Amino acid sequence: MSPSTGRPSLRDRTREEVFALIRDARDLTRSSLVELTGLPSSTVSHAVTRLLAEGRVTESTAPAKGPGSGSGRPGLILNAVASATRTGAIDFGHRHLRVGLGDDMGNVVDEETVVLNVDRSPVSGLDEAVRILRALCDRNQVSSLACVVGGVPGPIEAKTGLVSSTTTLSNWAGMYPARELEDRLGVPALVANDASVGAVGELYHGAGRGHRDFLYIKASHGIGAGLVVNGQPYQGGTGFAGEIGHIIISGRPELCRCGNRGCLEAVVSVPSVREQLGHTHPHLDPDSIELSSLEDPISSRILNEAGRSLGAVLANLCDLFNPTLLVIGGELGTSGKSLIDGVRASVNRYAQPATSAAITVVPAGLGRRAELMGAVQMAGALSQVG
Repeated sequence: MSPSTGRPSLRDRTREEVFALIRDARDLTRSSLVELTGLPSSTVSHAVTRLLAEGRVTESTAPAKGPGSGSGRPGLILNAVASATRTGAIDFGHRHLRVGLGDDMGNVVDEETVVLNVDRSPVSGLDEAVRILRALCDRNQVSSLACVVGGVPGPIEAKTGLVSSTTTLSNWAGMYPARELEDRLGVPALVANDASVGAVGELYHGAGRGHRDFLYIKASHGIGAGLVVNGQPYQGGTGFAGEIGHIIISGRPELCRCGNRGCLEAVVSVPSVREQLGHTHPHLDPDSIELSSLEDPISSRILNEAGRSLGAVLANLCDLFNPTLLVIGGELGTSGKSLIDGVRASVNRYAQPATSAAITVVPAGLGRRAELMGAVQMAGALSQVG
């Protein structure tokens, strides 16, 4: 603070600018800060030294993955230190609830998962999520939350927060889940599409780190896509970007819950794959088959074919979007190598050669926790704004 004007000095403003970059980007080096800010290295070094002395950032010897790591000796990486602020995060799956307690730097402090048919009764799902979140607060001696962020498996209107689909989440249609959470918890809330939230999780904590343009596919009981463009989540004009589950695959007879035949999620989804596996594995209960546990040739063939069907649709999106990475998440994404290989094969076959050559296809780095981690990350950012 300048003693003559009472306003922040240039050095103070520079220090806060550097801190904001460290806080938001994660795993930056001093050299990458010089690149991002355009400031002299001596100025950046002074700001970082002050932030270290104030205990607001840490500098570790772990290899850096972001800009500035270079091809030689890895630079020391900088990360902001979390405060005592706590946030809530909720992943509303079709058949589960995953609830977390986070800090303002996007780290999970505690979490709990329960099996629950969220589609059938949204009110029960909201009530149970709040109950679990309060229990996590009690368990961790947290008296108040700064905010809560949730993800739901359906389209959310960006401007209003309205669940607008009468097919994907028919019992949720017309609801404003963020308002429902605010009424129950008395704190600011944000609810978005779960695939978009999962993309944020992978961007900051998973396979998307180091990539600025990628697609995250939530492949579970439904199919949705989260888009990251130039390092930022892309929601589209009204918030509905990535609703790919009802893209129709020509010639497929499967009846979808939306009333059409051949929708992607009717052809490639956990219920569809389990039904096929049930025919070939009559000793297993189709409703409870754990896809990642099946290693026999028939199961591998079914999962590979599901991946090829998914990849054929994604190849068209890749030609349009030109990502460098496809991240396959959800229960299908964690089912194993066969499905990922199938996606890769179709992208190679149907996308333009130059486009497919630039793409890496991987399972979600966070597994089935991508949506929870994304919600925690978003809640941390929201708490800083508030």
